[in-house]
Amino acid sequence: MKPDSTEPNILVQSSAVDLGDAFPEYAKTNVNQVAGKYFGHLSAASVYVTREGITYRCTVNMQMGALKMMTGEAKNKDLYAAFRAALQKTAKQLRRTKRELREDKAARTDKDMLLREGTAPRRTQRRSEEVAPPANDEGDYRVAAE
Repeated sequence: MKPDSTEPNILVQSSAVDLGDAFPEYAKTNVNQVAGKYFGHLSAASVYVTREGITYRCTVNMQMGALKMMTGEAKNKDLYAAFRAALQKTAKQLRRTKRELREDKAARTDKDMLLREGTAPRRTQRRSEEVAPPANDEGDYRVAAE
């Protein structure tokens, strides 16, 4: 994907790790690919790498349109593996959000009513019960004690 003037800045940074030239390009390409797959409109993104002993900790933040910021974080001995794992966690959040927004189908009220009518007594049965109320039994727990 070639960068154009409308593409938002994708920050790839680290305070203690030399990232070189290849990793920032790799990160930007993959973030753009994930953004295009799920919503297409990337508002902001950042990739931050820190070193913890012999492992790298990578944090990926992405904001798509007006949605909240999605964050994924992973640790691995390999910088690229840590980045891919963090990006997968962020992509999973985006996928779940997209599925939640896409499932906007109206509930089938007719199906619900058919299920209720199947278990409810018929109207003729209800009328006959209203005419002749059942006799109260002393053992009936629903009768209030006087």
